[in-house]
Amino acid sequence: MTTRNGDAASTGLASEETVLPPADPDLVRDLQTFLVEHEYSAALIADGERIELPSEVHRVLKQVARAMARGQAVTVAPVNMRLTTSQAAEMLGVSRQTLVRLLEQRQLPYEQPSRHRLLRLSDVLAYRQRRHVESRMILDEMTRQAAEDGLYGDSREDYEDALRQARRSGT
Repeated sequence: MTTRNGDAASTGLASEETVLPPADPDLVRDLQTFLVEHEYSAALIADGERIELPSEVHRVLKQVARAMARGQAVTVAPVNMRLTTSQAAEMLGVSRQTLVRLLEQRQLPYEQPSRHRLLRLSDVLAYRQRRHVESRMILDEMTRQAAEDGLYGDSREDYEDALRQARRSGT
């Protein structure tokens, strides 16, 4: 397990913790299966004491287990957390220079209490979601246009069905 506090901790802001998946992925797969099979009734039991898991916590645990079962590390961070430009760029999958350009174009809000720019995690997550929705809309339009132009042997309906199936499977 590694802990990343970075600039956030040194400035007294909320910290994040990144946890690597266990060496034995079967342990996480078993947990993931259990959480999926017990969708509406989950509890923790320790030393004879039992506590029900709220559905929100259950949902987060399922996401954590799914990611770790795929061999991915997981970071848990409070939404009101402030990120450095490097942290935000990493989260968005862009270079720091690209993120700075987005900030200068006012695509993302930021604060600059000192020399360094800070972004709210909630703003970065909202931008990432907007970007995802925009990408899907562009892909939908490109597919529709290609099908209408007869560039492929399949019909427009075939492409729309394929897109629906891909979205359901999470790809």
